[in-house]
Amino acid sequence: MKQDFGRVAVLMGGSSGEREVSLNSGKGVLAALKSQGVDAHAFDPACEPLNALRAFQRVFIALHGGYGENGAIQGVLEIMGIPYTGPGVMASAIGMDKFRTKLIWQVLGLPVPEYAMLDKDSEFDAVEKRLGLPFFVKPAHEGSSLGVFMVTEPGELKSAYESARQYGDLILAEKGIMGGEYTVGILGSEALPIVKIEPATAFYDYEAKYLRDDTRYICPAELPSAKAAEIQADAKRAFNALGATGWGRVDFLMDKAGRHYFLEINTSPGMTTHSLVPMAARQAGLSFEALCVKILAGARCG
Repeated sequence: MKQDFGRVAVLMGGSSGEREVSLNSGKGVLAALKSQGVDAHAFDPACEPLNALRAFQRVFIALHGGYGENGAIQGVLEIMGIPYTGPGVMASAIGMDKFRTKLIWQVLGLPVPEYAMLDKDSEFDAVEKRLGLPFFVKPAHEGSSLGVFMVTEPGELKSAYESARQYGDLILAEKGIMGGEYTVGILGSEALPIVKIEPATAFYDYEAKYLRDDTRYICPAELPSAKAAEIQADAKRAFNALGATGWGRVDFLMDKAGRHYFLEINTSPGMTTHSLVPMAARQAGLSFEALCVKILAGARCG
């Protein structure tokens, strides 16, 4: 029953590079929960002391990036004994690290694009030749495509690496898989319908995600039913492999031969008007309001 949720804090904003997106997500979640009779309140950890969370019985995490998605806030809430939405400390920490996520998936035989870790001493020309053009350079600890660069010409890798380093020291180069961009939402133990993303830009960058209105989304994705079921099963394996629970999103690419490759997990997906999990949930028969309540109902501590 909704009245059993008690006083609910919707965490939004924060101090990461995704603050504005988080504020949009949080405002949407807050309005949805209130419309369903939940005693929900906005809480921005960049403006309020975390100790004030002790006044709440449950927390909906709508933070993106940084301390909101890397296990830090989850650890604080566990110490306080407050149930929260989404994956726990370990899954959040690993999920925010694209490199270590790939290592776990590779051990399990889940397909990932070929990649190379970069530092200032890397043999950039050799990496370019091994991965082939185009490929992508990205910080391992950021989300929302912040700091992602597409390399399309020989000799561009070093400058892309230097630009990506503004967002962190752990940088990876990843082979371009150019047959389409997709995502699978996970809700509880179920995989939601697959969404295909068709950006008008060269790839699904920050602008295409949040600022443009010409990005096209196809849900359910136009895939053969057997292939869709295979990907959904693999996505659940990828999610569970990190110890993730509650809800999240697994992003993947397809090559032109129809093979899929997992990119990363998102342990606190966007909940804006452009966001993908709400889109998939609608296709599965869940309104935005019902989705928010269902996520909140799955809040747990530890």
